[in-house]
Amino acid sequence: MSATVNPPDVFTQDELGWVSWIEPLPEVELTDRHFNGLVDRARAKSEYFRLLVRDPEVLEARTKTDKDIFYNVADGLPRAERELAAAATSRYNGCIYCASVHARFASTYSKRREDVQKLLDEGVGADLGERWNAVVKASVALATTPIAFGPENIRALRSAGLDDAEIVDVINGASFFNWANRLMLSLGEPSK
Repeated sequence: MSATVNPPDVFTQDELGWVSWIEPLPEVELTDRHFNGLVDRARAKSEYFRLLVRDPEVLEARTKTDKDIFYNVADGLPRAERELAAAATSRYNGCIYCASVHARFASTYSKRREDVQKLLDEGVGADLGERWNAVVKASVALATTPIAFGPENIRALRSAGLDDAEIVDVINGASFFNWANRLMLSLGEPSK
């Protein structure tokens, strides 16, 4: 565990580091059980994942859920808008680290870097066009409190052209990242 020397103070699409406030497992102590929990061996380099791998079976389920939400795009929402839901949720929750990761992916997959940066700079009220506004608003409603999400969000998403499978993907991405942000924000902080 290292001390944060220079934490970021603005939302950015730059790649950031993350520093744990609790001692993660040392990489040299990871067993096959831990590596199974990490799913991807490269995650052993991350303090965050070495902290979560203290409970490898839970981390494995968490990682597989995350991968299904973002990589299983045969049906439903395009990857760019799944990332937008995560970026908007992270921006609303104040998770600079997660917002940077998912904003970069939203920019990459949508080719709308300026709009993604507008979300980061202006916040979740930024005007990004009807479809993206509906995704952001639904994501923020779920992050505020799940009961804030309701029929008006479904109507706005449908009006913006989303079908039922796409709406489920917005809900899954935003809900997962609402939880993930709170976990990450309680265990450490981003670093430049």
